[in-house]
Amino acid sequence: MRYSGFRVIKEALLGQKGWRPLWRDPEPQPRYDYVIVGGGGHGLATAYYLAKTFQKSRIAVLEKGWLGSGNIGRNTTIIRSNYLLPGNEPFYEFSMKLWENLEQETNFNSMVSQRGIINLIHTDAQRDAYRRRGNAMLFAGADAQLLSPNELREMVPFLNYDNARFPIKGGLFQRRAGTARHDGVAWGYARGADMRGVDIIQNCEVTGMRIEGGKVLGVETSRGYIAAGKVGVAVAGSSSRVMSMAGMRLPVESHVLQAFVSEGLKPVIPGVITFGAGHFYVSQSDKGGLVFGGDIDGYNSYAQRGNLPVVEDVLEGGMALMPMIGRARLLRSWGGIMDMSMDGSPIIDRTSVDGLYFNGGWCYGGFKATPASGFAFAHLLATDRPHETATAYRLDRFARGYLIDEKGVGAQPNLH
Repeated sequence: MRYSGFRVIKEALLGQKGWRPLWRDPEPQPRYDYVIVGGGGHGLATAYYLAKTFQKSRIAVLEKGWLGSGNIGRNTTIIRSNYLLPGNEPFYEFSMKLWENLEQETNFNSMVSQRGIINLIHTDAQRDAYRRRGNAMLFAGADAQLLSPNELREMVPFLNYDNARFPIKGGLFQRRAGTARHDGVAWGYARGADMRGVDIIQNCEVTGMRIEGGKVLGVETSRGYIAAGKVGVAVAGSSSRVMSMAGMRLPVESHVLQAFVSEGLKPVIPGVITFGAGHFYVSQSDKGGLVFGGDIDGYNSYAQRGNLPVVEDVLEGGMALMPMIGRARLLRSWGGIMDMSMDGSPIIDRTSVDGLYFNGGWCYGGFKATPASGFAFAHLLATDRPHETATAYRLDRFARGYLIDEKGVGAQPNLH
């Protein structure tokens, strides 16, 4: 079924009786050419591009819960490509270009809204650093603009300029950045993959891997054994647990990242704003809620909930930036499990086991990378070669000393 405005009008006139489920609910087959472990955004995008762009068939996505139950439905929905280092910026700019055409690509309303992102500047040294980052973005084909204090006051007059503990001296603005509907992204990729013959199998937890002679033969699941030609793992915060089934120890740690949403308010925040003197970022959803977050919880965990000290720290950042936020009531909060790599950058690579591939270590950047991550992982699975924008995301870079230390946002930023 193709979606369109005419279809909406037709269904309204006919009593909304013609809509069909977004995807099938198939039983797992005994064997597939490609098995993607993880039915989140990255896994679904991988399956979609494998089927559509690389014309592969006999593909299955295995999800231990229901679609959208992991990090794809537990994030602050920000999309951007304002990175500095050459190992990252071309990749995230590639992702931005895919975001810009995603709704037409998948024929699904993912609510991509390019409202812009402002990274605030509070010191002279930070202005120099952001000028450098902006130039790196321009060199990679992205857009960047350094805002003066007067330009910033015109765009976001409600910030605390006059009595601020951390004076605001400007900002780095990426106009093409913004937000997208996280659930809509998962559903759009799932529907597109299903339309191309991909089996999306929910409530199917991988419990083991069958490996013989250094080659993966398939996966053991809660719904029986499934043979596979190639296995791609994209399970976010569960990466260490799943890859341990293949006898591998990863250079990642699992931490909780909390996110928050306030009660619905009238439109007040035009885009995404990040606090440069602390870790706080905020945008406003289409429902009116302020969506914001900050640092990860400082302990290892597989729980999708956080602790109160981080709640206090995030809210302190919000109050320092815009005191008006103290008048809003908090509606709900949630947590996602982050697989934090040691340098704060991801991994997309083959493993030492023949036929086994890994996609993980996304730290804070998983949602915004969804399209490019899926495309690059599909490229690797289909061709056994890394995509041109993901050549730096090797699994062995930590042993070789080729770290991509973007901003010290890995699991232990104090160590690098």
